Amino acid sequence: MKAVVLCAGLGTRLRPLTLRWPKPALPLLGQPLLRYGLAALARAGVTGVGINTHHLPEAMEGVGRAECARLGLSFTAVHEPVIQGTGGGIRSLRRWVEGEPFIVLNGDVLFAADLSPLVEAHLASKAAATLVLMPMPAGEAYASVELDAGHRVRRIAGHGPGGEALTPWHFTGVHLMTPAVFDFMAADAPLDINRQVYPRMLEKGLFMRGAIVDPRGVYWSDLGTPDRYAATHRDLLFRQVAADAFGSSSPFEAAGRGAGNFWAHPTAELVGAKVAGPALFAEGCVLGQGVHVGAAVSVGRGARVGARARLNRVAVLDGGQVGEGEELEDCLVGNGASGERWVVPTRPPGGGPPSS
Repeated sequence: MKAVVLCAGLGTRLRPLTLRWPKPALPLLGQPLLRYGLAALARAGVTGVGINTHHLPEAMEGVGRAECARLGLSFTAVHEPVIQGTGGGIRSLRRWVEGEPFIVLNGDVLFAADLSPLVEAHLASKAAATLVLMPMPAGEAYASVELDAGHRVRRIAGHGPGGEALTPWHFTGVHLMTPAVFDFMAADAPLDINRQVYPRMLEKGLFMRGAIVDPRGVYWSDLGTPDRYAATHRDLLFRQVAADAFGSSSPFEAAGRGAGNFWAHPTAELVGAKVAGPALFAEGCVLGQGVHVGAAVSVGRGARVGARARLNRVAVLDGGQVGEGEELEDCLVGNGASGERWVVPTRPPGGGPPSS
């Protein structure tokens, strides 16, 4: 089976981070976000991945190609000079999937789950499409997918034939499809898969099912804002995410356990740092003498932290710089492509205002 991973979004709510990296290529604990999704796909038996690109296309294609090579997956990319929407992005890879059932994954989310049973159930169901669903995350109001008592999809984001006694669910961004979806796509116009293509299929009576996953056994985050990125970063470090879902692609596998409550890549230089943790130090990062590292801190690949700096609930992204004696809390730190530094405040646990 092959997979389509949608990677053409702009990630505007995560600027300035996404001025340097496309969102699926954004570093998360020293490795691209895309790596996590590809690991789940490979575990489910996917043999090849196709992506669409738009924002920073060379960077996105380069990361996709390298990450697929790591896992031994075949790879292709199509560029969209004008964004074609989720439906158009899938349509652009029609030849890649070669008329067989395939998986679609949003490249800009973190979804820690075993996809294998979902694939098996979809193939056995003979459904034209399966949407992977879970209860709505607390405090969120994403557009819902509504199911009848038989777990048939009847309405998506308010579109579709509807029915009686429907229950709303949150869509994880994982679909399993048959080539039947292409029969409901215009040849060249931008398309939204949920608001245009799927409702057409429902109106024609095609069988679409919802596969509900138990939230106790999975983890989902769209990392769509600095606050959500920071919360996901903390959840990973405090091991609230089932890292075994990522196998050898887990950042903790790559780093290795240190002599304390932290993980450190063999090439990380910690010198005389004092680490409370949990924390992770990625490949080639350097911490100066006397650095104090509190809780929920990561220092990305090639990043530098000056002597006597103090960090607490901070993600220093790949290549980022922290000055000598600098004290930072509840923020994301990085450097733009032209070398300018940015510090993005994030809300601490509990939802209070960002630390000053």
